[in-house]
Formats: sequence, C-alpha cells, structure tokens
Amino acid sequence: MSLLLVAQLISLVGNILTILIFVWVISSWILAPYHPVREALDRIVEPLLTPIRRLIPQTGPVDFSPMVLIILIFLLEQVLYRLVRSLG
Repeated sequence: MSLLLVAQLISLVGNILTILIFVWVISSWILAPYHPVREALDRIVEPLLTPIRRLIPQTGPVDFSPMVLIILIFLLEQVLYRLVRSLG
C-alpha cells in the first residue's frame, strides 16, 4: 500500500467522522431518542464524546463536546496526514 493511499485514507476517515458528528447533532434536534437512525449514530459518536464530556464542564443546555471532537479529529488528521506524507 503506497503512502499516498494511506494519507488519503486518513483524510477520508477524518471527513467521514466529521460528517457523522454533524448528522448526529442535527438528528438529536429532530429525531426521537429511540429512532433507529439516531440509535445507530449514538453507537458511533457517543463513545467518542464521553471522554471529552468528562474533561469539559457543562455549560447549561449547550453541549460543546461535538465541536471539541471535530477540532480534535481535524488536528489529529492533519498531524497523521503530514507524518505519512513526510515519510514518502
């Protein structure tokens, strides 16, 4: 597997996770908690948000953990992408 392909895969996974988080946020506003789509998204996104929620204090009704997760995914994606690109 070429390093370029690995770099593109890292970018793709980061983009997919970011899209899933956005869809999860929107679905939490419009779908019932036990809707099958929302439950599926919860199984993917909630385990990623739990550690962030332990670190960030609650700010009332607004949950900033999805935004923090998207920023962390972006930063990790950039670091890994540049690391792989520098190897090849």
